[in-house]
Amino acid sequence: MVFFDGDSNTELKSWEKIEETQGSLATQSEEDKLMRSVLQNDKQSIDDGKLLEQGASQGINAFVPSALFENMVQRYAAAKQLYGERLFRLLTGYSGAYIDRNKKIPEFKKELRRQIQARVDKLKEKGLLDAQGVPTTQGFTLAGLVLCAEELDKLSAQGLTGDYVSKRVSHLGDASWPRQFHKGDAYRDLALRASVRSAIRRSHSELQPSDLRSVSREAKGSLSVVYGLDASASMKGEKLAIAKKAGIALAYRAISRKNKVGLIVFGSDVKHELVPTTDFVHLIRTIASVSAGQQTNFATLIQRSVSFFPADADKKLLIVLTDALPTSGSSPEAETLHAVSIAKSAGIVISIVGIKLDKEGKALAEHIAAMTDGRLYTVSSPADADIVVLEEYDAAVRCS
Repeated sequence: MVFFDGDSNTELKSWEKIEETQGSLATQSEEDKLMRSVLQNDKQSIDDGKLLEQGASQGINAFVPSALFENMVQRYAAAKQLYGERLFRLLTGYSGAYIDRNKKIPEFKKELRRQIQARVDKLKEKGLLDAQGVPTTQGFTLAGLVLCAEELDKLSAQGLTGDYVSKRVSHLGDASWPRQFHKGDAYRDLALRASVRSAIRRSHSELQPSDLRSVSREAKGSLSVVYGLDASASMKGEKLAIAKKAGIALAYRAISRKNKVGLIVFGSDVKHELVPTTDFVHLIRTIASVSAGQQTNFATLIQRSVSFFPADADKKLLIVLTDALPTSGSSPEAETLHAVSIAKSAGIVISIVGIKLDKEGKALAEHIAAMTDGRLYTVSSPADADIVVLEEYDAAVRCS
């Protein structure tokens, strides 16, 4: 029993039995635990996330120890092409060159097999892989959080996590240049500095009604964004990983500004899709799970996007990141342009971020952007893709 000051003479007239409940005030959801591990820089958890994301970007659908070992030892050149150097180290702790030099030594082969089996077993024990070695929802959530942390660290180092292009206050709308204060203007729109400067220029010792200046604000229209991610074979590996980070950067920026973001992952058909949402964790989990496919089908992407955008959105923006001309379909270019005309009728603006596009691909991309009043950005290095995607989003915000 606890007595507070002045309560010592309080008379208790009745008693009531209470029940004690065991528990913890700490957050217990798996997402919270994974996020806490990443934020606390838990190296093992971060390496787990990197391994699962790298596997997806390299097109590995399941981690099967026997197959991984056999490929590394008996078909090293093919394994290097299939898995990539980074996955070798994340999975085994050894570089690809070291594995290649020692793959015929019996003692090393035995140790390598043990390392791979132990690594996969540990991921299963943590619930990051299922019994067949396929990454779980929890596994892709961790992979997405690690990708997000890496991307935000990069943007933060460059001073780009804030609104580096657009400096507007969303709940007030856009401010114009100061003008003469009018009766009925809101006091929050009073431009104090401009008013003081006006009084000084007029040699007034105090502010007078004629000195007052204000700004007018126009309500911003709503903006809905869909990120079209090319997951065709040519994007496999590091290029796809960078494209994922660009999508995460876009989701982070847009959702923090109360805009919804959708996702369409396309190859020869639509592989993943999310209607515009503010569920950031769901978005990064889906992005992390993307693996490379075969051909590129622009027409399917654009046709699918038409039904994604909210009907009441004032501006609908589809940002497509790709490195190739459409190659899927009986008449790829004609089918693509027909889909673009449908999108234009639906009020969708299509902007394209092209990575090392060839001459024909650039010409088609320019045509698509021009038809829908969008923009074409060409980048020579995939590493610049995230910055360009953010620039296009901020440009759209300024115009919305």
